[in-house]
Amino acid sequence: MVDGAGRDELVSLLRDWTEAAEILTQGLAIGTGLEPSNALLPPDDTGEAEGLNAGHLTLTIGLGRELFTGRTEGADDPFGIRHRLPDAFEPLPSFAFDLLEAAQSGGDLCVQACADDPQVAVHAIRNLTRIGMGRARLAWSQLGFGRTASTSREQDTPRNLFGFKDGTMNIMSDEAADLDAHVWVGDDGPEWLRGGSYLVARKILMTIETWDRASLDEQERIIGRTKLVGEPLTGGGEFADPDLAALTGGEPAIDIAAHVRLAHPSQNDGIRLLRRGYNYVDGSNSLGQLGAGLFFISFQKDPAAFVRVQQSLKPDLLNEYIRHIGSGLWAVPGGVGPGSSWASGSSTDRRIRRSHLGIRRGSAELSTDPASGRSPAHSSA
Repeated sequence: MVDGAGRDELVSLLRDWTEAAEILTQGLAIGTGLEPSNALLPPDDTGEAEGLNAGHLTLTIGLGRELFTGRTEGADDPFGIRHRLPDAFEPLPSFAFDLLEAAQSGGDLCVQACADDPQVAVHAIRNLTRIGMGRARLAWSQLGFGRTASTSREQDTPRNLFGFKDGTMNIMSDEAADLDAHVWVGDDGPEWLRGGSYLVARKILMTIETWDRASLDEQERIIGRTKLVGEPLTGGGEFADPDLAALTGGEPAIDIAAHVRLAHPSQNDGIRLLRRGYNYVDGSNSLGQLGAGLFFISFQKDPAAFVRVQQSLKPDLLNEYIRHIGSGLWAVPGGVGPGSSWASGSSTDRRIRRSHLGIRRGSAELSTDPASGRSPAHSSA
């Protein structure tokens, strides 16, 4: 939010964004589209998605902690919502090996747009940013591609830029009990957030060139899975549970610091996260090195769940090849129902809730991605 904006500006912005989201997700143009009634005026819609249809566009909104607390200690309550701050909404701590850049972290509000076509996603962010002018300004944004986690066994598990299948053990769309246990905020949360979740975003730079010089054996030891098939080094196929007790030649078959071991629910009090990450490439530097990596996104009912898993990854062998350079945490209200908006409250009706985060009505598809797997995402704060 811009300096000086208050409650009225926040409420009007969220209402305007809700109205625009309803239009955009139907593949329609904002206002009068490309042709205003007076040609001396700018068009209501920026136009780059004309003719591309909806592209399975979904939009997710998140509220940052500083909306509730103010940006400085002892600050006023400009938006009048400090009393609504959830007890669980604690800021993320500093993690080992963090090299976070302020210009790519945080934000009062978060918008995630996912679509089959990156131009549709960019169009949505561009027009929501334009609508927010004078009330909110874009602090940073990230364009991602090629989702890095499947949400159905009917989808092939996608690969990250290290070439490994990523998110094999993700929560699937038909695992209703696990979704309720690990993703959706329940009756123990504030009423306004029930049926919603918390979004964590982490921009993870990969040292691609160094990784590409590592041997296959070393790469597989670091991850704890085979590169081609994606199965645990203890065998059994891609979706087999890793046998963390198995030994090979008297040594653990899966290294004690392998990513698969440290991230496994059995090592993290049973915690599972809903992964919704994307690959990204931001060009290259003067040395010809790719500015590429993983734009990690996860949803969990309590930020403490992410903290627990991330702290477990401190000795991860993968840390030699990655750097966390951006970070954010937002509370995501439940899906908007008929007659409501992101400003007036959300619906905890399960049918509405399932449409949130891209669970399409009638298909139980926990994803913004169609079966083809093509779904670029654009997130901004």
